[in-house]
Amino acid sequence: MDSTSAQSLSRGGTAAEAGPASQGHRYDIDLLRVVCACSVIVGHVGGACMQAVDRSADGGRAVYWTGLFLDSVTSWAVPMYFAIAGWAVLVGAPPRSGRTLRRRSLRMLVPVGVWSAVYLAWGRVRDTNEGPTSKLALEAVFGTVQPAYHLWYFYAHVPLILLLGLVMLLKAGQRPWGVVAALVVVSAGPTAFSDLARLTGWDVPRFGWQAGSYALVYAVVGALLLSLPATPRGHRGWWAAGAVAALAAVLWSQDRVHFVIPNASVLVAALSVCVLFAVNGVRIPERIRPVLGRLTDAGLGAFMFHVLVLNAVAPWFVSAGRGWLGAAGAAAALAVVTLIPSFALSMLWGRLTLRRWLG
Repeated sequence: MDSTSAQSLSRGGTAAEAGPASQGHRYDIDLLRVVCACSVIVGHVGGACMQAVDRSADGGRAVYWTGLFLDSVTSWAVPMYFAIAGWAVLVGAPPRSGRTLRRRSLRMLVPVGVWSAVYLAWGRVRDTNEGPTSKLALEAVFGTVQPAYHLWYFYAHVPLILLLGLVMLLKAGQRPWGVVAALVVVSAGPTAFSDLARLTGWDVPRFGWQAGSYALVYAVVGALLLSLPATPRGHRGWWAAGAVAALAAVLWSQDRVHFVIPNASVLVAALSVCVLFAVNGVRIPERIRPVLGRLTDAGLGAFMFHVLVLNAVAPWFVSAGRGWLGAAGAAAALAVVTLIPSFALSMLWGRLTLRRWLG
């Protein structure tokens, strides 16, 4: 999963951009970004468990519930990314010009393009692509992200920051016509592609550069909530308890109603709000701030890279026939084996000044 201003999905801004000077750097938001990045990866481990049992408890009850729990307990991460993105654009680091917005967008788009090519090439080598590589590459340009399914977030993130950034620039008295033109393309794209398919009979790719209304709501409400005073220490436990209750509701919904639960679900929203208030304003000890900074810098790269690791090693760990202890242990081991190399390699290419290309 922000931010608009920054070098990574999980960091979303440089130290100078992270907040108003009067407010100082928001280390609590850095913490949220790191936990979000890890949560997305752990959630995908849960998805691998669910895939192993064909999303049914009949395929293996222990593995099913392990996967369902991991997916549910991390379901707040993507909404939180949208919330942080909204905070970054509207509060923490409002854009100064249309050029600023273009630069922030490219910090997302360039790594997405590079990693899309990597995933397509890897799928071709392994013969796992669901169609001709050239066709999948064309579709990826316009919004269908296979086999890199997790990159869908950026197809919503970029239009979102352009829209919010335009509002802030208009408020500042600017007229960023380039941003306006980009948003016109984004808004007209789905209809134009649909009409082109009808008129020509061509197999036109789906136009997926869209930010849903739920993403906009998460971004705006998130900006509001993250700008509130820090949650009193005595209240954090109550918000944590609320998160547990919301998690139970999400688990019930995923089992009985719909898997995967939509990000727009009111249950996911409740869980996200509880997590936000439980962490908002928490003080980060100075001794761990340097480590936290390195992890936030590595978040985008780890997010983009981790599915390569997960897909390669998941068959070694996930088996539908495991019992309760085996399923939990295998999922935990798979999470560790995926998380550590993903963050380590991202830190490595950060030191090699490759973030512009790899995130």
